[in-house]
Amino acid sequence: MFHVSHILSERGHNVLMVDCDTQGNLTNYCLTDTDIEKAWSDDGNSMFRIVEPIIRGTGDILTPTPTRITNAKGNLFLTPGDLRLSDFEDRLGDTWNSARGGDEASLRVQSAIHRYIKFAADAVNADIVMIDMGPNLGALNRSALASSDYFMTPVAPDLFSIQGTENLGNKLVAWREQWQQCKDNWKGNSLELPKGAPNFLGYVLQMHNTRSTNASGMTAGWRIYNDRLESAIASNIVGKIGEEQTVIWEDGKHLLGKIPNLHSLVPYSQEARKPIFHCTGSDGLRGAHQTKAKDSINLFTDIVETIENVMKQE
Repeated sequence: MFHVSHILSERGHNVLMVDCDTQGNLTNYCLTDTDIEKAWSDDGNSMFRIVEPIIRGTGDILTPTPTRITNAKGNLFLTPGDLRLSDFEDRLGDTWNSARGGDEASLRVQSAIHRYIKFAADAVNADIVMIDMGPNLGALNRSALASSDYFMTPVAPDLFSIQGTENLGNKLVAWREQWQQCKDNWKGNSLELPKGAPNFLGYVLQMHNTRSTNASGMTAGWRIYNDRLESAIASNIVGKIGEEQTVIWEDGKHLLGKIPNLHSLVPYSQEARKPIFHCTGSDGLRGAHQTKAKDSINLFTDIVETIENVMKQE
């Protein structure tokens, strides 16, 4: 998401990134330690600070403006993540059943992320909002997904990802039905509730090892599971949520792009807080690494163009 967001901003889009992953990896990639501490401070703009009054039961969301990413080659903003955002997971879980019954206070909790994102997008005039979520199927991700128009699924060519598609498909169906209950039972007009049924855009294959001597470009071990992924996605996600909640592509497949294991290039990128394709000799790269880093932008092109095509249709 970090790299795709940078490319989108370079191509003239105003992009807002929202870090809803309690691990905060996106935030750590974007900001210095000093800036992170500022975001986490009492008057900071981290996701925890935004929902802290709701967690404590003292009020509604706060509305600090997102942080501009100053080294981006375009208009790129971030609402920083925060390890303490995990505290919100419990609050979301505690109020879910009453929200489904139409209770306003509980619906304010469930719609908090959605309502903040709407504010923040307007504040920075965002053309697109990219939400980073953790690798789980908990209440925090349910709330973030509900606010989304589309979602992409990162997968690795392994057994865990294949099994994960089944778990995700089941959750998406249940969450859609439960969010509909929230909307059906809400009788007021002072809250804008999220749709709760994001469209599946496709999946991104990542972290596989490459081999240039075969058509797939993957080593034999990775290729075993790669061959099973497309059918698992089609059956376990598309087959369950239905084509009405899925973007259907001309080739009938759902693969958006492949991001191989870039190994030692990643630490240089993280240290420089730049996309890999912006790293140069001044960031410590030498020899062939510089060419490989520069060419890595091509790995993200299909994903970026897919997002742009969907934006044109909105």
